[in-house]
Amino acid sequence: MTDYTATRDDDRAAETAEAVYDAADVTSADTGAPRAGVAGCHGHPEAGADPAGENTEALARAARALPQGPHDRPQTMCPAFGSLRVGLRMRRTATVLSGSACCVYGLSFTAHFYGARRSIGYVPFSSETLVTGALFEDIKEAVQGLADPEKYDAIVVTNLCVPSASGVPLRLLPREINGVRIIGIDVPGFGVTTHAEAKDVLAGAMLAYARAEAEQGPVMAPRGGPIEKPTVTLLGEMFPADPVGIGQMLEPMGLAIGPVVPTREWRELYAALDCAAAAAIHPFYTRCVHEIQTAGRPVVGSAPVGVEGTAAWLESVGQACNVATDKIDAAKARVLPAVKAALERTSIPHRVIVSGYEGSELLVARVLIEAGADVPYVGTATPRTPWSADDEAWLRARGAHVEFRASLEKDKQAVDAFSPDVAIGPVVQYAKQKAIPALYFTNLISARPMMGPAGAGSLAQVINAAAANRERFRTMHAFFSTVGGGRSIDVGRAG
Repeated sequence: MTDYTATRDDDRAAETAEAVYDAADVTSADTGAPRAGVAGCHGHPEAGADPAGENTEALARAARALPQGPHDRPQTMCPAFGSLRVGLRMRRTATVLSGSACCVYGLSFTAHFYGARRSIGYVPFSSETLVTGALFEDIKEAVQGLADPEKYDAIVVTNLCVPSASGVPLRLLPREINGVRIIGIDVPGFGVTTHAEAKDVLAGAMLAYARAEAEQGPVMAPRGGPIEKPTVTLLGEMFPADPVGIGQMLEPMGLAIGPVVPTREWRELYAALDCAAAAAIHPFYTRCVHEIQTAGRPVVGSAPVGVEGTAAWLESVGQACNVATDKIDAAKARVLPAVKAALERTSIPHRVIVSGYEGSELLVARVLIEAGADVPYVGTATPRTPWSADDEAWLRARGAHVEFRASLEKDKQAVDAFSPDVAIGPVVQYAKQKAIPALYFTNLISARPMMGPAGAGSLAQVINAAAANRERFRTMHAFFSTVGGGRSIDVGRAG
């Protein structure tokens, strides 16, 4: 157990909560070699294995009609968008960026978009300071001037593409200055595939630092004191109601929910490590998993989604935490009937393809399938890991083609191959051009509960409402089909 120092009412007042809810919304290498019959993370659909082979064949035909793009890799926003977001959400944490001015300017949008009301430090550079090594000294000087223990617990310094490529050695920064922790990370677009994985870069670096502190002696207790029950740490950002719902599911097993990583303040990192087990809700948090496992705690995959997913997850967590079988059965008896009833009330009788770059795409697909949807394709920009294996196997057994490290071109091929009633993910524009209703993953899917009974019924309304607009889309497509492209671009039509 972690040795905590006493919690004092006056040690550090909490900052006010963010006014804007931020909906969930590193370099995490693919883990191990691809298994026989399963496409690799950068593989093409035709290398995968469907139970009947029909979906793979359809995707292969679509691939020939719509070849890969120039990058042959997932296309998301700058990965630093993710790590920057993690730092901006944490209390008493300062952020400093080192990179091209245009990049820093663009990334400052993150702070405004999420209502962080935080300043972002910037260390500019020139060709001379980059080549001579003066940039590192400039960064060090900037951090020394910022390190005020009255204001900050930690300062996060992030190298963007150019300083990373040039080898600016953030590892040589002091480990702490005036008692303020210094965390240096590299988050180049050429090395970190998605912004979601960049969250793991920073969260993992912070967990590593916190673990070393806890090994050296007493550390600060969680706000409000340690939780008496054994806890389960959750890895990955989630809709705020989901951790509460998961906590209710775990009560019959004598367990409680610990912190959600990425955390909202430094002291929560110690409690995250001091768990009975961790749940990789987002399975690509491999750096965080490594730190949890190094601390001697087990990690389980998947999540409590749908009836089958919830039952399997409760069993996995119970076994990892050495909970008696009767208590695991009691937990399942409490929640599974409610999940089943919610699914029965909210049928989704439509074909849906799921794509995205946040890492919860497989979980969403599981909920949709249990609600009655036909889901032939699930694409995620994140990698295959051991903690996504159960979800992948479950989906493949039900005829879904699962594409890890999916590029936008792969997702477009799925739209062409399967003509869905609704498309989810970055293919929104492409699908709507084909008169297919489509939904942004972040705005409309992640911004609602997914776990337990609430999750079972939350997706039906938005999916069914979108599908109901199919005829309207077809009417609009027919009306505008002769304008807006080719020689008729920017040409209006009277009527």
